[in-house]
Amino acid sequence: TYVRVGTKWHYACLFVDLFNREIIGRSAGANKTAELVYQALVSIRGNLNDIQMFHTGRGKEFDKKLISKALETFGIQRFLSMKGCPYDNAVAEAMFKVFKTEFAN
Repeated sequence: TYVRVGTKWHYACLFVDLFNREIIGRSAGANKTAELVYQALVSIRGNLNDIQMFHTGRGKEFDKKLISKALETFGIQRFLSMKGCPYDNAVAEAMFKVFKTEFAN
């Protein structure tokens, strides 16, 4: 998601555990890139082999060799939101709203 920092937009990448909706990984930066996603992935504490599924939207930052290689290394299955189906991403959108309300704003 994006947040305003001063007069510019910055991006926050959050990994949410669907079991309890806890933020387990995060990163932030000025650009929405695969590196931002990768930094959020490596910020997850615990064994990455325990993660079964990586659910994302269809943004290009999620579909890069860097991300694919990391998911393959840890045996994490990728699941993309269906095109044009906002309900697939409802948990993430709800988390972004809480994040922006409670922390960013």
